[in-house]
Amino acid sequence: MSSDPLVIFTPSGKRGRFATGTPILTAARQLGVDLDSVCGGRGICSKCQISPSYGEFSKHGVTVADTALSEWNAVEERYQQKRGLKPGRRLGCQATVQGDVVIDVPAESQVHRQVVRKAASNRVITMDPATRLFLVEVDEPDMHTPTGDLERLARALRAQWDVAGVTADLSVMTRLQPVLRKGDWQVTVALHHDHHGGASKLIDIWPGLHEGGIYGLAIDLGSTTIAGHLCDLATGEVLASAGLMNPQIRFGEDLMSRVSYVMMNPGGDAEMTRVVQEALDTLATDLATEGGIDPALITEVTLVCNPVMHHLALGIDPVELGQAPFALATSDSLSLPAREMGLTAINPRAQLYILPCIAGHVGADAAAVALAEEPDKSEDLVLICDVGTNAEILLGNTSRVLACSSPTGPAFEGAQISSGQRAAPGAIERIEIDTTTKEPRFRVIGSDLWSDDPAFGDAVAASGITGICGSGIIEAVAEMRMAGLLDPSGLIGSAAQTGTDRCVPDGRTHSYVIFDGTADGGPLISVTQGDIRAIQLAKSALYAGARLLMDEMGVDHVDRVVLAGAFGAHISPKHAMVLGMIPDVALDRVTSAGNAAGTGARIALHNIAARAAIEQTVHRITKVETAIEPRFQEHFVAANAIPHATDPFPQLSAVVPLPDVSFNTGGREPGDGRRRRRRG
Repeated sequence: MSSDPLVIFTPSGKRGRFATGTPILTAARQLGVDLDSVCGGRGICSKCQISPSYGEFSKHGVTVADTALSEWNAVEERYQQKRGLKPGRRLGCQATVQGDVVIDVPAESQVHRQVVRKAASNRVITMDPATRLFLVEVDEPDMHTPTGDLERLARALRAQWDVAGVTADLSVMTRLQPVLRKGDWQVTVALHHDHHGGASKLIDIWPGLHEGGIYGLAIDLGSTTIAGHLCDLATGEVLASAGLMNPQIRFGEDLMSRVSYVMMNPGGDAEMTRVVQEALDTLATDLATEGGIDPALITEVTLVCNPVMHHLALGIDPVELGQAPFALATSDSLSLPAREMGLTAINPRAQLYILPCIAGHVGADAAAVALAEEPDKSEDLVLICDVGTNAEILLGNTSRVLACSSPTGPAFEGAQISSGQRAAPGAIERIEIDTTTKEPRFRVIGSDLWSDDPAFGDAVAASGITGICGSGIIEAVAEMRMAGLLDPSGLIGSAAQTGTDRCVPDGRTHSYVIFDGTADGGPLISVTQGDIRAIQLAKSALYAGARLLMDEMGVDHVDRVVLAGAFGAHISPKHAMVLGMIPDVALDRVTSAGNAAGTGARIALHNIAARAAIEQTVHRITKVETAIEPRFQEHFVAANAIPHATDPFPQLSAVVPLPDVSFNTGGREPGDGRRRRRRG
C-alpha cells in the first residue's frame, strides 16, 4: 500500500494519496475537486482558500496531526496582512501535504456554487408575527408630572395600541431620548411579544414613520445544507432564499460521525459550534445583500434542525445523543436573543425562536414538518418523509401520529458517490436510459435541454458536465433497474449480460458509464457497484423506518405519501418507488411538499399562534426509536433488494414492469476485460 499521505476533501468526499510536498491546490485539481484559482497558484487571488481540520476522524479512518500541512509561509503572511484570512484558513496553492489531512473547501472557494434546493414553497400563512411595528405619539415631558421617556412611551403604547408592559435593554435605552426628540415625539417602535405572555421587548426605535419595514429569517439548519429565507414580517413575502454547505461536514458527513469526533477530540464540540455559528451569520449577511436590505432590519429569526445540530448550534455537548437513551439537554422550544447564538450581522436585539424537538433523534425539523403538513389533521393515513442525510418520517391521521428518525446517510445528497457532487451547475440531475439500446440521456443543473439535443453542448459550455448530484444518482440507479442493467440484488451486469459496452469491468465488479469526457480533459461519470451499495444502504434505512412506523400503527399500506426536502422536490415518484425508498402506493398519491421543514420555520416566523400550536402538538406525537428496535434491522435487510425482497409492490408492477434478471454468476464472462470503454 502506498505510504504517501492521504488527502480527503469535503464536502465532495473525494480522496487520494499524494507525495509529501504536493500543494493542496494540485491535489484538488488531480482529484477533480471544485477549488477555485484565478492567479495560477501565485498566492495573489486568494480564491483557493481552504480549511484544514485536525484530530481523529473515525469516519475517514485517519488521524490528522498538527503538522499535516506545511507551515504558514511568507506569501500567506503577506496576504494576511493586506486582506486578512478567516481563522484557520490557508491558501491551497501555498499549503503543501505533509501528512494525512482532511481539507474542507468553503463555499466561496468553489467554482460551481451550490444551488439552493430547499427553495421556499408558496403557502398561505396568517400573519401575526412576534415582532411588529407600532407608530405612537408620545407625551412630551412635563415638569409637573415627571416621568421617564420610557415610561411615557409605554403609556402611549398602552393607550394607543393596547400593549401592556414594555421592557428595553441598555443598547436601545441609549438611543431612546435622541430618537424621540428627532421625531418630535412621534416614533415607530419594533416590539417583540412572546406567545407565552409577559412584557413586550423594545427591539428598535425610529423617529417619525419608519417605512423601511422589518424582516425575519427562517432557517433550516441541516446536517449537510443550511437553507435560509429572508421574509417581510408585514406581508410574509420571501425576499431572498440562499443556502450554503454546513461547514461541520469536514468533521463527519453524518451526525454520529460528528458525535464521535467530539468524543475523540477534546474541544471538538466548541470547534463545531464556532464554525456553524459563523456559517449562520454569513448566511444572514448573504440574504440581506440578496434582498437589498440593511441587516439591522432583521429583527426575528426562527430555526429548525435535528437534535445533534440543535445542540452543536447552541454550544451544548451532543455526546448524550450518541448513546441510549439519547437524552436531549432540552426538548422544549427556546426563545433567546439571536446574538447568543453568534448571529451578530443582524439587529443586535433580534430574537431567536427554535421550535421544540419531539424526542431523542427526532428534532425541531420534524416538528416543523408536522407544523407545515399537519398529519394530525389528515383524514387518510399519510406517510411524510423528509429525506436528507438524516430522514425524518411521520405517519399518521386524525387519530394518531408517529415519528421516527432514520440514518440514511449522505448518499442522497451526492456524497459517498464516486462521481457525486453537490447540486451545482454542471451536475447531472435527471437521467433516462433507453430499455432497448441501454443508451443514457441526461440533463444537468443550469440547462433545460437533454444531452441528446443538438444544442446541448453549447448550452452547458460554461459549466461543463462535472458530476452527478443526489437526484441524479437516484434516478440513475432506478433507470438501470428498469433497463435491466441492474438485478434485484443490486448487481450491475457485464457487457455480455446486458448487451451494452457501457457496462465496463471495474475490479471484480462492473460500472455503467453515463458520460466519458476524458478525451477532452473532462470527467468520467459512471455508476459503480460501490455507488449502488451506498444508495441501497440509504434507501433501506428510509424504507425500514417507514415500515417500522407502519408496524407500530398496525397497517400494511398507507393511503398517500408526501416527499419533503430537497429530495422530494427533485425526484419523481416513479423512481423513488422503483428504488424501493417508499412503500407501494398509487403513483398519483405520491406528492412533493418541497422544503417542508423550511415552510414550518416560516409559519412559526410569521404566526405566534403556530408556535403555541406546535408546542402542544409535539406532546401528542409518539416517537419510535429505530436504533433500539430489533424489527428495524429485519426491515433494513429485506429492503436492500430493489425494490424489495419480500414486500409486494402491486401498484408499481401495474405501471412499471421490472425485468427479471440475475447477474450473480460467480465470475466474469471471458472477454469482459477486453471490451472497449464507450465515450459519452
